[in-house]
Amino acid sequence: MYNFTQEQLRRYARHFSLRECGFKGQEKILKAKVLVVGAGGLGSPIAYYLAAAGVGEIGIIDGDNVDLSNLQRQILHSTEDIGIPKVESALKKLQAINPDVKITPFSYMLDSSNALEVLSQFDIIVDGCDNFATKFLINDACVLLDKPYSHGGILRFSGQSMSIKPKQSACYACIFDSPPPQGSVPNCAEAGVFGSIAGILGTIQATEVLKMITNIGGPLYNQLLSFDSLTMAFRKISLKRNPQCRVCGENGITQLQSYAQRECGL
Repeated sequence: MYNFTQEQLRRYARHFSLRECGFKGQEKILKAKVLVVGAGGLGSPIAYYLAAAGVGEIGIIDGDNVDLSNLQRQILHSTEDIGIPKVESALKKLQAINPDVKITPFSYMLDSSNALEVLSQFDIIVDGCDNFATKFLINDACVLLDKPYSHGGILRFSGQSMSIKPKQSACYACIFDSPPPQGSVPNCAEAGVFGSIAGILGTIQATEVLKMITNIGGPLYNQLLSFDSLTMAFRKISLKRNPQCRVCGENGITQLQSYAQRECGL
């Protein structure tokens, strides 16, 4: 049994009050190791809420520096952080909100040469990135490593999320197969993104991760949740795993491949 300190008993009091979570659930959270890919619009609220919840170790991987145009939605960063690495800014903010949590920064981009090594160090992976190449790479690596993960994507006024449990639920490639052709989908810089929807979707993803850790409720396995913030319409689409999927199917992948880098939309 975990020996909670007096400070932890106060910090996590509202989790202890939840019958579904309680001391056992919080112990699982404190022992969990989660990797957040991307310290931007989605990664910001994801990392904030996972740190506040007390996730034992949070890895943050991102090779970008903070830019002024990020600040409209990337709430991990502030004006004084412009020009510094995003993982450095994230480390400072997350340690301030919860010194219980170990923050492990990776100040480079995830790619096929490092993905298996980095992802293997964590229990659960969260896709907070903004390009199709990395989204498919995360999916492939999680299937090879048998790691559950949360997918998310935003564009303009909309967002979508699904959770994946390799070999048991539909993976990202079961549904979308491969990245779209170059230029067929506008990127966020071209089409724009309403800043607050990153917060809506990021908190949904953080909730999915905490549910996976604690075994509370039902994560979005075999379901795609999408929303339109203009009408506040949410819907869930039922999905099925494809036995012939090129990634997780009977004759699926045995090693990682590199995808052409394309900035992402929905």
